[in-house]
Order: sequence, then C-alpha cells, then structure tokens
Amino acid sequence: MNAIDQLFKDLRTARRMAFMPFLTAGDPDLAGTEALLNEVVARGADLIELGFPYSDPIADGPVVQASYTRALAKGVKLDAIFEFVRTWTKANAGFPLAAMVSYSIIHRAGLPRFVERARMAGFSGLIVPDLPVEESQPLADLAAKNELKLIQLITPTTPRDRAAQIAKASTGFIYYVSVTGITGARDQLPPELRGQLAWLRTQTDLPICVGFGISKPEHVRMLKNLADGIIVGSALVRKLENLGKQTLPQVVAEVGELAATLKKAMD
Repeated sequence: MNAIDQLFKDLRTARRMAFMPFLTAGDPDLAGTEALLNEVVARGADLIELGFPYSDPIADGPVVQASYTRALAKGVKLDAIFEFVRTWTKANAGFPLAAMVSYSIIHRAGLPRFVERARMAGFSGLIVPDLPVEESQPLADLAAKNELKLIQLITPTTPRDRAAQIAKASTGFIYYVSVTGITGARDQLPPELRGQLAWLRTQTDLPICVGFGISKPEHVRMLKNLADGIIVGSALVRKLENLGKQTLPQVVAEVGELAATLKKAMD
C-alpha cells in the first residue's frame, strides 16, 4: 500500500490528525535539509512536504519564496534533490514524503522521467499547485502507474462544481487552502472555513488536509474534528531567516520546538 494511504488508514483507526510540515529542499543546503527533516520527524511529523525550489512564485508567499531563492542561490539542482531524497528515504523506510513541485519543472524534465525518478527516490505523492485539474490526467495516469498519489488543491474561491471535480480527481488526500491568497502565517483563520470543510466532506471520502496560514496552536485546535491533517510551512521556514545570527543547530532546534508545540495542540 502507498505510504500516504497507509498513514491515513492508521490515523483514522487511531482517530488522530496528521501533522504535515513543509520544508524546502536545499535551504540552507541539502545537509541542513537532512537535519531539518530528521528534527521534524523526531518531533512528531506524520508526512513531510518537500518543496522543489522554483524561481517564479505560484502561490508562495514571501517566506517560502525567499527560501526557494536561498536554495537556488546555493546551486541546488534536480539531480541532487532526487539523490538526497533517495538516500533519506532509504534510511527512513515507509515514511511518506510528498513533493511540492511546479509543473514547469516536471514538464522540463519530461513527465515519464520525472515521475519515474520521483518513485525511485522514494516519494509517495506529488503536489503540483500550478496544474489545473482539467489538464492533470496525463500526470495522474503516470503517477498511478508508479504508485504515486497526485494531491490536488481546492481553495475558498473554487466554484463548488469545480471543487467536486477536483475532489474526484485527487488521490491520497485533498489539500484544502484555508485562506484566499498566498502562503504565509496568519493571526486568524477565516470563520467560514468550518462550513467549507463540512461541504467538502459531502463530496469525497479522501482525507482533507488544511494548509496556508497554519502557524499557532489555536489554529490547530480550531481544525480538530474538522480536518484530517494540518500543513505547516511558512511558520517553520521563517526560522531559517535567522541563520547567520544563529547556528544551524540552533535554528533546527527552534524549528523542532515549534513543530512540537503545534503537534501537542492536536492532542
């Protein structure tokens, strides 16, 4: 069974939410990414989204985009990311890892080749935020043949007929964007989120995981019994801006402390 499917099967049995941190491959470098991955796993991560650095923002807010810029400035390449992930997943067998990647990167590499390399590296799923559902079938077919999940996004402004179409086309889980706009930590989550998630539940049996803006324990508590998982990116990635003022071990520890705080709020 695909590791993402296994994860949510186990979590449903245990009646637990998934804690899903986002990190950028290559920020501050791949050795630092390894330290961060190991830290968030130790602090209770259930699945990790690993961002492939890309020069043109998609839905990325300034924090994630700055992280991508730092990684690109260090010269991180696609080949190096796949090799790094292959080594890491070999040492962490069965841990679900999802690639957050622009379709431009996949297209440039070639769809069959990229998907095959993702599978061989040990990824369990792909999240491609700039791929419209209407154009997703070729990638979805290749992903299915390679036992990868193609996780698609639904936003608050997605028309309901289209949201139902996306829910039907998704595999693994649905990534629900909690707020309109770009990624980034917020003070509050919108009150209408509860109703939006309740409606989406009527359209799919897939797990629904919420991201964009999740940064505080109160956000996590708001989503208990509403979502199957929470995705946390900018709040964690922002800690890397302190490198230089702090050592890498200090920054890694701070990322871990925030991850542990958010994980504890799920209890």
